[in-house]
Amino acid sequence: MSETSPAARRPAGELEASVLAALWAAAGPLTPAEVQGELGGRLARTTVTTILSRLHDKGAVSRTRAGRGFAYSPIHDSAGLTARRMRSELDKQDDRTTALARFVSELTSEDEQLLRSLLDEADAPGAAGGPLPGSGTTP
Repeated sequence: MSETSPAARRPAGELEASVLAALWAAAGPLTPAEVQGELGGRLARTTVTTILSRLHDKGAVSRTRAGRGFAYSPIHDSAGLTARRMRSELDKQDDRTTALARFVSELTSEDEQLLRSLLDEADAPGAAGGPLPGSGTTP
């Protein structure tokens, strides 16, 4: 068995990101073997299966029976997944006020203005639960 040197290790989340990119590009659900093919065969099918199972456990993909295994589909688009991760990190905080204050203090002026605009739109009458601008998804 060969050891992987620290320099050869992939950054955390790189494999998940590659698998999700393959799913987002697909016209429909993919099996682990199909994902492996979309990734050019760079990963072992068992590795792809493990990544898909972990993504399923995290709520990032859904799965349906396909023969003896499963076919997987992304639950969110890239922006939706980012929003879910941000919310998950915020939910881990005991001091949400400080976490949000630090997040806002590090925004660029353009992002701060965009956030203000989105919050104003969300507060507008009749906006509760409506789709977010440009996303086609609800909050």
